[in-house]
Amino acid sequence: MPAVTLRPPEECRYEAVALGEVMLRLDPGDFRVRTARSFTAWEGGGEYNVIRGLSRVFGLPAGVVTSLVDDEVGHLVEGFILTGGVDPLITWAPSDGVGRTVRNGLNFTERGYGVRGAKGVSDRGNTAISQLRPDEVDFDRLFGEQGVRWLHTGGIFAALSEQSAETALAALKAAKKHGTIVSYDLNYRPSLWKTIGGQERAQEVNQELARYVDVMIGNEEDFTAALGFEVEGVDENLASLPIEGFGKMIDKVAEAYPNMSVIATTLRTVRSASINDWGAVAWSAETGLVQATHREGLEILDRVGGGDSFASGLVYGLLSGEPLERCVELGAAHGALAMTTPGDTSMATVAEVLKLAGGGSARVDR
Repeated sequence: MPAVTLRPPEECRYEAVALGEVMLRLDPGDFRVRTARSFTAWEGGGEYNVIRGLSRVFGLPAGVVTSLVDDEVGHLVEGFILTGGVDPLITWAPSDGVGRTVRNGLNFTERGYGVRGAKGVSDRGNTAISQLRPDEVDFDRLFGEQGVRWLHTGGIFAALSEQSAETALAALKAAKKHGTIVSYDLNYRPSLWKTIGGQERAQEVNQELARYVDVMIGNEEDFTAALGFEVEGVDENLASLPIEGFGKMIDKVAEAYPNMSVIATTLRTVRSASINDWGAVAWSAETGLVQATHREGLEILDRVGGGDSFASGLVYGLLSGEPLERCVELGAAHGALAMTTPGDTSMATVAEVLKLAGGGSARVDR
């Protein structure tokens, strides 16, 4: 197993906790957002999707630190979180009645099909979580008194506002203070950084947060745009699957951030909205670069959340004490399965993940 030193489970109320926004996802199904007359509602969010997978699919005690407006929509989202088996560690923001000063995030998402790509239209300005201050969450009580073995957050939360970056930094510092392992998904979204400093600010924020990260996750664009590292020999479609190029980049990341025990990236070649090549690699100092089964021509129903489910499976394997080779297989298998069903969150079972990952078992000792 990589050198990830976990707190004893008997000391901790939660195996894992996420910090991030939970939005209301509105899905037009087979229609377009612009032509729909009805929507299916669910919940979703980059950091939350990971923790929900750890809870609902893998059966671990989990919670999400977030903020919602204390209104009917906020409590609808709370109900979705509870249905996912996740403890809602919510800071409730008073409603102003019209959403002028604070609101809940909405995400309209088209799945795409064939030559028509997936499309997301988010409506998340001035949301409650973007205004959450570090002093509104008792991080010392959460990580110290209650106990958390693993914290997951990422670049989407950090990009919501200048305030979010400060809150993320406070959370990571508190987690490290109390011996909690930190994973971070870079999840670079240009639209989120556009009005708060762009790519330059994204790199400034993520480079600071990266100093407190044990397990760093992303894809080639994330490491390039959010951390400033280049992947050698990569084309725009990743058609050549340049594993050596990723290996050289990861070596540079590991040298720059010796605090990182594991660095992982997904590999995706988009043939169409319905057909992708899918895989992943991970690195640790003990193992070097290891690669999951590469699935060419993977049939996809809904790609949103595939990377989050990869992170969820990877974290589950690491929490279970599995070798890194097994962890990256679990992540890639879970991500592949999650993309066969609609919605941000995974509908897979742990048995399906283990079967697709090649049998065997992964279990957290409690």
